[in-house]
This record gives sequence, structure tokens and C-alpha cells, in this order.
Amino acid sequence: MTKVTLPKERWYGTGRRKTAVARVWLFNGSGQLRVNHQDVRDFALGRELLVQHIHEPLEVSKLAGRFDVKAVCLGGGVTGQAGAVRLGIARALLEFDPALRPILRHGGFLTRDPRAKERKKYGRKRARRGFQFKKR
Repeated sequence: MTKVTLPKERWYGTGRRKTAVARVWLFNGSGQLRVNHQDVRDFALGRELLVQHIHEPLEVSKLAGRFDVKAVCLGGGVTGQAGAVRLGIARALLEFDPALRPILRHGGFLTRDPRAKERKKYGRKRARRGFQFKKR
């Protein structure tokens, strides 16, 4: 008896940005994007730049209308979550087709943005700002 392998119907990627974490699934579909159980435009609070930011990996790889995207985000704010979804989509596309790596790498979609808020230090007002000095 021969083993039959069915074509994979979903691909997964994890994205992180600041304190946000996104779990992203790609499904064969018509191009619908859902983030936290709502349409991507509702998720982005009408900020078109964030919607474009999320769409970029799909557009660069020329797979924009081919996949439905489902993403669940935890932590952070809307901007951090959008960046996390973007990285998650890029990683899921890589799982779909490893030949997309040069295209996604050149666009900077596979690099995790390491910038995060610096912690407050003791003896300081904030991370680096000292207390105001008053001579008299």
C-alpha cells in the first residue's frame, strides 16, 4: 500500500515586534485578511499605512489575491501588532515556498525589528533622562 500525501492547505508563521506577538496562518483563498477576528481595515483603526504595511510581503511576492490570512495578536499596540503580522506573513510565505527567500530578504521582511522600549533606570526620570538640576 502506497502512502498518499495531500497538498498542504495552510501555512503558519510567528511574528514579533516590540512587545506584540502574532500567530499567522495562510489558507488557500481569495485574499481576505482577518486580524483578531476582524477585517484588517477595522483592526488598523482606519490607518491606511498600517494596512499597506501588513499587505507588503504578499504584494512583493506577487501572491496578493491567492491567500486568506488569519492572524491572532497579543500584547503591544496597533503599530507593534501590525509589524508582528507582517513578519508572520513573511515567515508563512517562506514555509509555503522557500524559493521566495531572496525576494523577501531583499525587501527586509524576514528581519525582526529589534527596537523596543528601553527600561527605566534608577536615579533617572526615564530610561536616560536625568532629573532637572536646580542650583538655587
